[in-house]
Amino acid sequence: METKQKAVVAVSGGLDSCVTAAIASEKYDLAFAHINYGQRTEKRELQAFNDIADFYGIKDRLVIDFTHLAKIGGSSLTDSRMEVTAADLEATEIPTSYVPFRNANILTACVSWAEVLGAEAIFIGAVHEDSSGYPDCRPDFFEAFRVVAEKGTKTETKVSIETPIIHLDKNEIIKKGFELSAPLHLTWSCYQAEDESCGVCDSCALRLRGFEQVGVEDPIKYKIRPSYK
Repeated sequence: METKQKAVVAVSGGLDSCVTAAIASEKYDLAFAHINYGQRTEKRELQAFNDIADFYGIKDRLVIDFTHLAKIGGSSLTDSRMEVTAADLEATEIPTSYVPFRNANILTACVSWAEVLGAEAIFIGAVHEDSSGYPDCRPDFFEAFRVVAEKGTKTETKVSIETPIIHLDKNEIIKKGFELSAPLHLTWSCYQAEDESCGVCDSCALRLRGFEQVGVEDPIKYKIRPSYK
């Protein structure tokens, strides 16, 4: 049996990272990385991360505490004095939930670990659909970071940065998850609740709309389930 090469997957515990892990698992032996950064749903996201890791039988798990992101603030996810923006799927302005340069922080940790593990790829579940609000979800950001990773690692280190769902809509991501039997029921997407998803933040709205478009009920619990069609 051919031995698979190693890949590091950034797994938040959300829908997108779960499906990204499912895609990566088809070709690679996986290592899961998770970042705690003082977000409102930190404990619940960590639970989802471990549940997904258990589902895939992941032995290599790395949980990093990036407390500096909470200290820096500037986001309603890390600063309780700021309100989480109510869902507005037509908005073009950056929402309060944007954590400044978060994906760059996540990628730097993943590149460091990948270099130590000898991994040949890093997977991250960024989605271009979110890029109107989050500048670090744009394809050109990842193109630039690929150059940074190449220039900032050892000459013999060859690690690619993969964004396999970046051009998919949420409903397409959900369909891909079903196709790959990803454990979508174990994921957590809500920005502000840890018991039952609020149903009214941008993340809940994108997720609920995606499931509505697919014609399947989202398997996780919500306080309320508005229609976002």
